[in-house]
Amino acid sequence: MQSTANTHSKTIGYLLWLFGFTGAHRFYYGRPVSATLYFFTFGLFLIGWLVDLFLIPSMDRQADLRYRAGRFNYVVAWILLVFLGIFGVHRFYLGKWLSGILYLLTGGLFLLGLLYDFWTLNSQISELNVPV
Repeated sequence: MQSTANTHSKTIGYLLWLFGFTGAHRFYYGRPVSATLYFFTFGLFLIGWLVDLFLIPSMDRQADLRYRAGRFNYVVAWILLVFLGIFGVHRFYLGKWLSGILYLLTGGLFLLGLLYDFWTLNSQISELNVPV
């Protein structure tokens, strides 16, 4: 039986759920399509948001199975993206200095880069966590 690393935090998932009508917790758990749908429909008219209160443990387990643990911590990267992403701090953390500087000078590449990172941050971290 293969053990899985705890790549994502239920605590962070529930904190993001408080803003879940924006899709924040779904982005965090690597579900960008439904997160975008939540963003534009106010959490599926708050019904999906309420249902997700009970689905977070399952989303957390699935994220732990899907994404690779390693040098870079998902929780740290997500906190940096959410609070300082416009300045590219999450990219500096991941060692992506050129794009970090670009984000710093352009406001997260005019916010489009931030949207890209919300969609792909989990995959970016997982790729960087592959042992060399």
